[in-house]
Amino acid sequence: MSQYYSIAIDGPAGAGKSSLAKALAARLGFLYVDTGAIYRTVGLYVARQGGDCGKLEEVLPRLPEIKLSLRYGDDGQQHMLLGGEDVTEAIRENAVSRYASQVSAHQPVRDFLLDMQRELARQHNVIMDGRDIGTVVLPQADVKIFLTASVEQRALRRCRELEARGQAVDLETLKKEITQRDYDDSHRAAAPLRQAEDAVVLDNLGQLYLAMGDREKALTYFKKAHENKPRQVDTLYYLARLAAEDGDTKQAIDYLNSALDGNYSALCTTTRQQALDLKAELEKKG
Repeated sequence: MSQYYSIAIDGPAGAGKSSLAKALAARLGFLYVDTGAIYRTVGLYVARQGGDCGKLEEVLPRLPEIKLSLRYGDDGQQHMLLGGEDVTEAIRENAVSRYASQVSAHQPVRDFLLDMQRELARQHNVIMDGRDIGTVVLPQADVKIFLTASVEQRALRRCRELEARGQAVDLETLKKEITQRDYDDSHRAAAPLRQAEDAVVLDNLGQLYLAMGDREKALTYFKKAHENKPRQVDTLYYLARLAAEDGDTKQAIDYLNSALDGNYSALCTTTRQQALDLKAELEKKG
């Protein structure tokens, strides 16, 4: 058994995997490995050399040429080096997202990078994020998380990130690009994006904020979600949880009664049971 622990975080583009991974790594003192940045660096190199990232015959001959390495700053942040050049910022250009998706679809590229990723996990406590960490790279990870959110949420999040870097972006264009990226990542032959059977699923930004320990952002998110869709079972459940933590038992039970008053699809079954359990616990306490 390994003396080190590993946490795998998978999910589609823009779901917030890096934000969650960085926050957890900082809190736990683990090494954060952004595998998406590694694929972005490969894509950037191929594109700079004039190659088409979507064509294996133009990518494969260039793999032995790539001088790729990772460096970690004093703050634990991962920096990508390409031939000694720090390309950490360059790989965040929006065009590079497409290059990364294209090169990652080639099995030889994944094979080329697989041992590098696993070696980091053999030598450190790691939190690694990507598309196939829990299913392929670290199938024996101690904890597996699958993080997702709607296309709209992810596009808005990505839009804000790019604007903060001074890049001009169009929200509708981003939505189309993310939708296409989702299709490409989930339908590729090599290690497609999918949820590991034993992964814990976080399916909205409110849960992400809670996982990161940012309670205020989580509360703001769930309140806004409740205003937009008052009958959402999961939103009401989390509002009840937060109210209970604040000692407002009456408000918590009111939220839970609203959550439990209605018809439920199979998708709501788990959250509904959690709501029932929480209500019983609060009523028992009186």
